[in-house]
Amino acid sequence: MSRFFINLLFLLCSCLALSQSKPIDLNPKDTLEYKQSYGLGLGIDLSRIITGALDDNYKGFEIVADYRLNQNLYLAAELGNEEKTRQEDLYNFTTSGNYLKLGVNKNTYANWYGEHNLIYMGARLAFSTFENTLNNYQYFDTNRYWNPDGFANGSDVPEKFSGLSATWIEAVFGTKIEVISNVYMGASIRLGLILSQKEDERFPNLYVPGFNKVTWDSNFGVGYNYSISYFLPLYKKKNKVKKKIEESAPPQDPPRPKERL
Repeated sequence: MSRFFINLLFLLCSCLALSQSKPIDLNPKDTLEYKQSYGLGLGIDLSRIITGALDDNYKGFEIVADYRLNQNLYLAAELGNEEKTRQEDLYNFTTSGNYLKLGVNKNTYANWYGEHNLIYMGARLAFSTFENTLNNYQYFDTNRYWNPDGFANGSDVPEKFSGLSATWIEAVFGTKIEVISNVYMGASIRLGLILSQKEDERFPNLYVPGFNKVTWDSNFGVGYNYSISYFLPLYKKKNKVKKKIEESAPPQDPPRPKERL
C-alpha cells in the first residue's frame, strides 16, 4: 500500500513540474471561435403576387436568390416575368417579357452571436427581353368640330412589336430578417438607370419588365420588392474573434494635500 502512495505522489509531482515549465503569457488573449452557416437562400417576391391579385392589368412572378461568399458579402440574383397593360391618353398597350438581374449585396449590420439578419446595400446588372402589343389607339386632332367629346378612333386591331430589349444597372438598399429558423422576410428599394435599349421606331418602350415605367425625358426608374425566402445551409465555416486583454497598470496613490504653512 505504501508503494502505491509513493507512486501517486511521484505522478502528482511530475504533473506539477510540467505545468510550471509552461511559460506565462503576460498579454493573454480572449479568443472566441464559432461557426457560421454558409449556403443558398431561395425565395419569391410577394409584392408581384399581391399586385397581380389586386390588379387585373398586371401579372408578375419573381424568384430571388443569394449565396454567401464570406462574412458580409453575398452573390445575389433575381429572375422574373411580367405582363403589364396600360392606358395612356391616346392608346392602350401591353408589355410582356422576362428579366434577369445579377450582382452582389454587402451586409452592413453587425449581428449578435447567433443572429443572421442583414441590412445591406448592393448593385445589379440587369437585362430584359420583351414585346409590346398596341391594343388600340386614337388620332390626335386639334380640330374638335367633328369629335367634341373625344378623339377619332384609329384602330382596334392589335399590333405586336417583338424583339425588344433593355439593359440597366441598379443600386439596391434592403434588409432581411430571420422570422423563424432559416426563414427570412426581406424588403428592398431599387434605383435603376437604363444603359441601352432596343425599341421599335413606330412605338417606343414605355414599360420594361423588371425596370418599371420608362419616361420620355429620363432613363431613371424606381422599383421595390418584398420577399420571403428560405436559407439552405450547405456548410459551416469557423470565424475567430480575438480580444486582447491589456495589462492593467497598478493603481497609484492619490496625491497628498499640501500642508499649510
